[in-house]
Amino acid sequence: MTKKKKIRTVIFYKDYFQSFFESQKDKVKDKIIWTLDLIEEIQKIPESYLKHIENTDGLYEIRIQQGSDIFRIFCFFDEGQIVVLMNGFQKKTRKTPKKEIDRALLIKREYENNKK
Repeated sequence: MTKKKKIRTVIFYKDYFQSFFESQKDKVKDKIIWTLDLIEEIQKIPESYLKHIENTDGLYEIRIQQGSDIFRIFCFFDEGQIVVLMNGFQKKTRKTPKKEIDRALLIKREYENNKK
């Protein structure tokens, strides 16, 4: 099987994503990797995998479902084609908790300030 050409590049900012990823079961890790590959390789990503979070400045959530477990990984775009991964969490309520969104926005600001 030939590897598809990447449209985007997924990068990790600091160890926010890494520590979340390492704490997951293997099946969840596999699903996360599959979803990240999808984000890198297809032009128009379905909202079931990547969704803009309303009322935020460019914050997105990567949506992962493994069995009955639901996970979210926050990310944003940098220079258009770079997807920067941040914190992730297991979703247990219908609405994404505000404290998780606030944390992601804080990390995004930190990233942007460190780039200057």
